[in-house]
Amino acid sequence: MKRFLNSVRPAIALIAFVSAAAVFASPVGVWKTVDDETGQAKSHVQIYEYNGMLFAKIIQLINPSEPNPTCTECEGSRHNQPIQGMVIMWNMSPDGNEWSGGQILDPKNGNVYRCKMWLEGNNQLKVRGYLGPFYRTQTWYRIS
Repeated sequence: MKRFLNSVRPAIALIAFVSAAAVFASPVGVWKTVDDETGQAKSHVQIYEYNGMLFAKIIQLINPSEPNPTCTECEGSRHNQPIQGMVIMWNMSPDGNEWSGGQILDPKNGNVYRCKMWLEGNNQLKVRGYLGPFYRTQTWYRIS
């Protein structure tokens, strides 16, 4: 019995390690966003899964320029809605080591961009928005 337990322990340890790595191989969680121009933290964004796709919403604004800001530049149902709590990324599908096919909203200017994202390590997420052939990439940092 002791010999059996000694032979099984490495397999159990390996399974536990692989399972822990799989949990962090997903962008699901809370991320800190940083302003590209100032380097200052802007918000905390929660990425969550719904119907097999990833979505993201702003759960906290950091030092907003005004109390309870709204998306004055947004169109349609988002116009003048509070930015905190707003879904800013939707319909992201897995595509190899990336997630793509969805869109991302910049609540500062109301523009919606095609989007793709990928993890760099477990704690950095590259988020790229496209407008035609042009793009901008931000790095988000994992909080949880």
